[in-house]
Amino acid sequence: MAITIEKLPKKISVFAGIMKAEPELFVFLKEGDLVEAEFIGKEKGKAFFNLGRYGTGVVFGREFLNAREIIRELEQGRKMTAKVAMLDNENGYIELSLTEADKQKVWQELKEMKDSGEAFTVKITGVNAGGLTTDIKEIKAFLPVSQLSNEHYPRVGDFKEKILEELKKFVDGELQVKIITVNPKANKLIISEREITDENVQELLKKYKVGDVVDGIISGVADFGAFIRFVNDPEVEGLIHISELDHKLVENPKEIVKVDESVKAMITDIKEGRVSLSLKALKPDPWKGLEEKFKEGQRVKGIPFKYNPFGAFVNVEGALVQGLIHVSEFGGVEEMKNVLELGRSYEFVIDVLKPEEKRLILKIKKVEKEKEKEEEKKKEEKII
Repeated sequence: MAITIEKLPKKISVFAGIMKAEPELFVFLKEGDLVEAEFIGKEKGKAFFNLGRYGTGVVFGREFLNAREIIRELEQGRKMTAKVAMLDNENGYIELSLTEADKQKVWQELKEMKDSGEAFTVKITGVNAGGLTTDIKEIKAFLPVSQLSNEHYPRVGDFKEKILEELKKFVDGELQVKIITVNPKANKLIISEREITDENVQELLKKYKVGDVVDGIISGVADFGAFIRFVNDPEVEGLIHISELDHKLVENPKEIVKVDESVKAMITDIKEGRVSLSLKALKPDPWKGLEEKFKEGQRVKGIPFKYNPFGAFVNVEGALVQGLIHVSEFGGVEEMKNVLELGRSYEFVIDVLKPEEKRLILKIKKVEKEKEKEEEKKKEEKII
């Protein structure tokens, strides 16, 4: 019998009503879904489960072998979670995985922990140059070096061997962490210690601003700068980069500060719980007014203290600044080293003086250069 146009809307509305009243009746399974499975029984190499309205599920083959310890303990009527591996096999059953379901449940629990922001304690089990490893619910987790708190961050520069040695100290110890990345497809679980400490630090930092001068204690010295802990808020620790320790060129931060030394420093930046500070900002700028003391073309005494590929740095006598004499004055690096000896005083001529750019370019007196050449020539003649 044909359906009339008048009757069609009525039938559709009844169907829509059922869907609205009982939507669960129209939820379809797909591979990868987790389902509640009630154990029915088992036979050689197979275990059967009642999946309710979805029919009967079966665990067999490799999945049966992987889950044999689980299946051995099952009693008829026991309910558990299973993962759909195949919707309809050749025998009409839905193929299931019990072990994959357990893993998926664990990953779901880990995601919920991440979303809740829950902090918990882990025991560090391994280490590599990139960070620390541990296990959470039998899933391997990784804590990158960058996610360590300021207190635990290795203060040894970028030397991988030294970083690794510092990280080894954490093995078998415990750290408070949070989960920051959950990616079951990539089997990636990333945790962070910094996230916890940063929350407290960020709250404390609300009362500070750029330009504030704080009292601090030098808590660590590395080749890239010094760490400073705030006296009034010991949880807050900032970094004074090597370039902010002094107006002069600093070779080693230990020349300027030492651990446990009390200092005052100016806050230069506050970003994402990280604080940058400066000692230099609170020191008199030796470049200010320098043009009143020195002029271009003036002869000055200076002591070279460092070579580099483009010249040599010189401490200028009578000033707390460094000048640069370019390698082109000599023809090459080796020629420069033959003429200039580190730690020895020479007479130079100021070629360029721009205090506003903190720039002082020197030339060596030609007479002095010629004298050096003569001495080198005499030495060579004696050898011959």
